[in-house]
Amino acid sequence: MQDRRVLVTGGAGFIGTHLSERLLADGATVTVVDDCSNGHRKWVPDDATFVQRDLTESDALEGVLTEEFDLVFHLAASKAVNTDSPREQFEANTQMTYNVLETMHDVGVSELAYTSTSTVYGEAPRPTPEDYAPLEPISIYGASKLADEGLCSTYAHSHDLTVRTFRFANIVGSRLRGAVIPDFIEKLDENPDVLTILGNGRQEKSYMHVSDCVDAMLHVLENATGPLATYNLGTRTTTSVNRIADIVSDELGLDPDYEYTGGDRGWTGDVPKMRLSIEKLDALGWEPEYESDAAVRQSTRELVNGLELEDE
Repeated sequence: MQDRRVLVTGGAGFIGTHLSERLLADGATVTVVDDCSNGHRKWVPDDATFVQRDLTESDALEGVLTEEFDLVFHLAASKAVNTDSPREQFEANTQMTYNVLETMHDVGVSELAYTSTSTVYGEAPRPTPEDYAPLEPISIYGASKLADEGLCSTYAHSHDLTVRTFRFANIVGSRLRGAVIPDFIEKLDENPDVLTILGNGRQEKSYMHVSDCVDAMLHVLENATGPLATYNLGTRTTTSVNRIADIVSDELGLDPDYEYTGGDRGWTGDVPKMRLSIEKLDALGWEPEYESDAAVRQSTRELVNGLELEDE
């Protein structure tokens, strides 16, 4: 990334700030665009240029994204899988992606890295490869991301963009919000004797540390070919919700009783079991440093030791 000029949408959020830090360390010039609805201005690295914009507005990138840029990472999204405003979420995500793609086309920036999600697969056989079909998401979030992938494909094949699409497993690490690990930490801080677990605790998914996620994206950008390439980003192993509760409790030095809300999933649209195939990523010469349990433990340590859960 040496000397490349990069724009990161959603760059004030959890993954976006880690990505921006890595890009700067690798010698890139970074501009972050974010409305700070999911992230925080103070998380943005000092060496990055910050622009606060609402990307659902059609002119949001006017004067910001210019022909001088080499690459756009599009991370901005309404991310809640269990949303109370499904239509608003679907429209916001597709509007943001369309506006990014249209502006790139208008100003002549031709390289896009788009962050999608494992939820586009729905409840698929495991491990799930990138060419699995049909894609049948069960949440509005997953549906919006699949629609965005369709937009990216159109611009790659019909408008001369080079697109790399990344389907994430559950990404964890410092600054993580709205997910099971920080939820458990917060609950145990309030009541160290009893931990309430959504569903039956047997939900089981892959967890990937954010440092591995960022490294994998950059590796793909350096090595993938063709106008459009899609890669799963995850680990070969899975961790159950019960196991996460054990790890978090252990790191906090606690031994709480567990109580369950019941059912095989935590909320409507929750995929209870997920493991992505990463054979395509392996064939490109990349493997994660942390497997799933280790990623959960490392993330817990970072959140607790960094006091990351204080009010922002």
